[in-house]
Amino acid sequence: MTSYVPPCTITPQLLNLVAEVSEAVGRLSVQAEQNASLMLYRVNRIRTITGSLAIEGNKLNEEQVTAIVDGKRVLAPERELQEVKNAIQAYESMDQWRTDSEQDLLSAHRQLTFGLIESAGHYRTSGVGVMKGDAVVHMAPQASRVAKLMADLMEWVQKSEHHPLITGSIFHYEFEFIHPFSDGNGRLGRLWQTLILKNWNSVFSYIPVESMVYQHQQDYYQAINSSTEKSDAEPFVYFMLKMIRDAINEVATDTPQDTPHVTPQVERLLKALNGTMSREDLQQALGLKDRKSFRLVYLLPALDSALIEMTIPTKPQSKMQKYRLTEFGKQVRKRMSR
Repeated sequence: MTSYVPPCTITPQLLNLVAEVSEAVGRLSVQAEQNASLMLYRVNRIRTITGSLAIEGNKLNEEQVTAIVDGKRVLAPERELQEVKNAIQAYESMDQWRTDSEQDLLSAHRQLTFGLIESAGHYRTSGVGVMKGDAVVHMAPQASRVAKLMADLMEWVQKSEHHPLITGSIFHYEFEFIHPFSDGNGRLGRLWQTLILKNWNSVFSYIPVESMVYQHQQDYYQAINSSTEKSDAEPFVYFMLKMIRDAINEVATDTPQDTPHVTPQVERLLKALNGTMSREDLQQALGLKDRKSFRLVYLLPALDSALIEMTIPTKPQSKMQKYRLTEFGKQVRKRMSR
């Protein structure tokens, strides 16, 4: 059993930021409940994926990522398309993972790097350095130490008594320092911090922290380097708390104050949708026989408004495809029943 505790000086500045973020989260939670602000869930999830991948050099923009989510064809390098598809699947799978489970972490890595590297879902077996141009800015610990370091880190996550805002940021830094995989470390570190935050408060399901980090990419790397030089996670934690605060404030500013217009057809669909249902089940529940009309007038408008979602978003044409209400859709349906 380990007694490992990642070094992080908890300063008054960190505590002040935790209080500021917690207050902002509280306000946003109330706003989301009262104003059905989860309409932005889909948009911000796309921003999250686009931002996190852009940090790693993926050049697809939000419009292209949206098209991929919708099952449309996008002309782009195959690797970049695969990265997006993997990320969509991984973020949709977050509810299945426990933050302190090493096996879940490996499963998440397998999803993020599927079809991209041979060692997907496995720790690296050789040395690795973090490069900036032609210069090595960080030599990760030896491969023989990775398994032990990760076991210690995951056990610490389980036992941490820090506020989740601090725990998630410390994990993120320690994960990047260990660099346990041959590729995909940045993507997975950011995703896992989001998972820790989401388990604390569900509003983080649609707060695009990764997009904010991308806007301050050089500061992100500098914060990692500063923490490494000091052997103390505090500089990185401080940076991440500021990014979280700013991302929350941006979402709060963008959040609509009123429920959007819902057509009578979409309203009928929302009322008919119970749990997860196939297209055939929905048409039968609505008493509709024309498949094309159902798709154009009922299904697509509900999907485009983020009121419903696919259970298999990476394979829109799958015969196993079903549909369910999004959190926003549940809010809207509740409002319709008042």
